[in-house]
Amino acid sequence: MGFESKTFSLTIAEMREFAGFAEYEQEFIERALDIALGRSDAFKTWSASEQDQRAIRSQYLAYRELKHLRGIIPGSNSFDGVEGLMGPLLRISAQDLAQEQLDSFSAYRFLYERLLGAAVRPFLPAAFCAAAALPQIRPERRRMLLQSLSEAAATAPAWSRKEPAFFPEKIEVEAA
Repeated sequence: MGFESKTFSLTIAEMREFAGFAEYEQEFIERALDIALGRSDAFKTWSASEQDQRAIRSQYLAYRELKHLRGIIPGSNSFDGVEGLMGPLLRISAQDLAQEQLDSFSAYRFLYERLLGAAVRPFLPAAFCAAAALPQIRPERRRMLLQSLSEAAATAPAWSRKEPAFFPEKIEVEAA
């Protein structure tokens, strides 16, 4: 199978995974990527209420750290530099999970591997568990989120180093 075929297959698999998320999870992922990647005027595109505007503003402020985090992701065989990654990653993750728009580790992982790249994958189960277990997350949500992390994901011996190929975004349809 050629390089283009493998990339195409990966993209299709990622599109299918994204399609399996609830509509509100898809929208949250699209909004988060718009904010993090500066793809649109997020306030104009995504804010239907004052509450949306506050959430977008807090995401925007938190996501300013992502560029720095991308550059300090340590190797998965050493503890050197882990604290520099995990502290901010935990805070940003908890803030996103507290918005109650991501209901599973799969949706969280899908978003965060696009926000930070493939190198962060081995650290995502730990960041997700720590963020989901914080007292700022309602107890029922904590239970649901923690139960969504499969044993296979929690104990994976290795993670793919392939960068994500599909980055979903909201398409505005113009009225005729």
